[in-house]
Amino acid sequence: MLKVLVLSFYYEPDLCAGSFRCTALVEQLKQHAGVGIDVITTLPNRYASFSASAPQHEIKENVEIHRIALPSHRSGMLDQIKAFTAFYRQALKLTRDKNYDVVFATSSRLFTALLGAKIASSKNLPLYLDIRDIFVDTIKDVLPAKITWLVKPVFSFFEYYAFSKAKRINLVSKGFKEYFHTRYPNIEYRWFTNGIDDEFIAVAPQIKKAVKVHDIITVLYAGNMGEGQGLHTILPALAKRLEGKAIFRVIGDGGRKPLLLQKLNGLSNVELLPPVSRSELIREYQNADVLFLHLNDYPAFRKVLPSKIFEYAALGKPVWAGVAGYAEKFLAEEVINSAVFYPGDDHGAFICFDSLALGETPRLDFINKFSRKKIMAEMARDIVSVVKHEA
Repeated sequence: MLKVLVLSFYYEPDLCAGSFRCTALVEQLKQHAGVGIDVITTLPNRYASFSASAPQHEIKENVEIHRIALPSHRSGMLDQIKAFTAFYRQALKLTRDKNYDVVFATSSRLFTALLGAKIASSKNLPLYLDIRDIFVDTIKDVLPAKITWLVKPVFSFFEYYAFSKAKRINLVSKGFKEYFHTRYPNIEYRWFTNGIDDEFIAVAPQIKKAVKVHDIITVLYAGNMGEGQGLHTILPALAKRLEGKAIFRVIGDGGRKPLLLQKLNGLSNVELLPPVSRSELIREYQNADVLFLHLNDYPAFRKVLPSKIFEYAALGKPVWAGVAGYAEKFLAEEVINSAVFYPGDDHGAFICFDSLALGETPRLDFINKFSRKKIMAEMARDIVSVVKHEA
């Protein structure tokens, strides 16, 4: 049997892009005859305000899942390092005496990639990395300059060690291309992007449907509320401009939620709500008039492609996005009835808001192109082919 080790800090039933992506990939990998999968992940921990239970160890068909318990942590850098260190150590213990044919690691904050490189190197195995963010490129924008000066050389070394060990690297955004090709030109690259899960495809509109314009429009944001999303830099001023015209429902949690709450300062047209299950989230999408997205105004974020775009687009609602760079280009080319403004520009956001057509616009070509199941099936075949190529 061909044995695949899958490393992911997040996995179902956790609520985040990394969890949804890895779970979908494992579902496709297990369809391959003669393939066994060992998943090493964590107990649900994405949001302190949302808890979901899951067994620490379970076996489902040809998939064995180990979920590592983490020390209590929130969104701060030190807490995250502590959590990743616990995951790293326990994963090394769990894999020490096991045999595999290939190591797959999906990583946004670098450390899961580092773990994959360590295990693959110690066992002389091919390493397949799935990179969802460029951590070293991002820290210079989100950390204070004094801290960046201290930690960037260390993280750059970790990045070089991890990426140079890889046989293949998948990049979820083509905005990452220049960064990787200039630094690691001898790696085989793939471009399996994020996609749309079946739950969203099942409720995607099939016909165009206009709506009667309400007196008050409901704008929904669902996701993380961290420095990367920068809601605290846009939402207070934007909500003020749209008083009497729009209500913002903001669902999620994150390190900048307290600051956002403080800056909203009693604005009556913004509701902050805790994370919800995917079924509840779909209902929220269906009840909203406009779906809102925002990334902070940092150079590193001009390379990323937010996974949220895919589920937003599937629901057929207008997409209102404060993004720049590759995400702006992607929306313009792929998502009809989307309006883009420059991050943090509440005036520009206000101006382009009226360009959105309320109602439901089927995006059937988009759904067909970016079905998660289809993309992950191709990626699963590519992972298995690494082993055959090595043989």
